[in-house]
Amino acid sequence: MKLSTIAKLCCPFDKQDLQLQILAQDLDYNVIEGLLRCTTCRRNYPIIYGVPIMAPDEYRQLPLEEPVVNRWKLEYNIDPVKLLPDAV
Repeated sequence: MKLSTIAKLCCPFDKQDLQLQILAQDLDYNVIEGLLRCTTCRRNYPIIYGVPIMAPDEYRQLPLEEPVVNRWKLEYNIDPVKLLPDAV
């Protein structure tokens, strides 16, 4: 996902700005993996395969997210409990 597109996103729950933590980029500086965080409601939105996961918890595709989030735990010490509704 392009940085210019990410800058236009807001939290879908309270419409506040999001902070970006980039974990992986491609050669064109597009974000492949990262985290978007709302500082107001404290929700976290992972960016996986260049796609921000900002759907309500009941519509998220956890089998697609789990392998990446579990790898983040090992590589970046990111707690999956904060990212997955039914944490692994």
